[in-house]
Amino acid sequence: MSKWQFTKGLHDLGRGAYAYLQPSGTWGYSNAGLIADGDQSLLVDTLFDERLTAEMLAVMQDATGFGADRIGVVVNTHSNGDHTFGNRLAKNAVIIASEAAAHEMREEGNPQLLAQLMKNTDAMGEVGSFFKKIFGAFDFAGVTFRLPDRTFTGEETLKVGDKQVRLIQVGPAHTAGDVSFVPANRVVYTGDILFIDGTPIAWAGPVSNWIKACDRILGLDVDVVIPGHGPITDKAGVKRMQDYLVHVDKEARRCHAAGMSSWEAAQNIPLGSFGGWEDPERLAVTVDTIFREINDDHSSRNILELFGRMAQLHSHYARTSESGH
Repeated sequence: MSKWQFTKGLHDLGRGAYAYLQPSGTWGYSNAGLIADGDQSLLVDTLFDERLTAEMLAVMQDATGFGADRIGVVVNTHSNGDHTFGNRLAKNAVIIASEAAAHEMREEGNPQLLAQLMKNTDAMGEVGSFFKKIFGAFDFAGVTFRLPDRTFTGEETLKVGDKQVRLIQVGPAHTAGDVSFVPANRVVYTGDILFIDGTPIAWAGPVSNWIKACDRILGLDVDVVIPGHGPITDKAGVKRMQDYLVHVDKEARRCHAAGMSSWEAAQNIPLGSFGGWEDPERLAVTVDTIFREINDDHSSRNILELFGRMAQLHSHYARTSESGH
């Protein structure tokens, strides 16, 4: 059990490392981090809109002296908006991401499209209701998106004061360009390579590579693990999420061999002890990703259809929970 409580706000991990947590870690409520040494600082990720990011930066300013004006570097662990849409507010920072993540941001990182979609949810039936439930609290219309200034592939080493920091590209997995970020003091910020007490979602895959990414983190000389979503953990938390991925990968392949479609498989895979995690409906996307890998299918995906499947699974799990089965 972690000695850090899962409460909103900034948590001092010691020796200039901090985690900013947003319970419960469900859709859009991501974590961020701060590394500070001397007069230098590095922010790990921004948040899903500028209101939340401004609130976080104000808390960091009060606690550490490093706020919107003084943060020197931002590392985006991957392309998703809940880790990038607040980038503009770190106005004096150099923003760094993997080249694959930057490419995804250029192609897909459009908060105004999300804002427009949210205006149309009432006309979108069940999937619209699902969008409203998971994204209704965020202000996408107020976001002016800022892309990375610099990119890398593989690994890169940075200095923050006297601290040496490693950026390790472990994707594609959750997305095409996932990076795990390792400061010098036995702490790793994993981005969305790790969800704790929440269900991971494989937008990119292959899931086999995500399982290897967990092995990579398990092999690091670290004690404290900051997930992209959920409470602070340790290597036991990494192993538990890896077990979920192994389970789903095995079950999806069994269903594929039995002739099921990816959607049929998602409705039939038993979650067992993982069923109590938040957002179990994400299984629908991960199973579809595994089927695409098996079929060597590189065609474009219908994202609205996938959200429709998740909406249906969400309703199914909610009914099952209420009935006690």
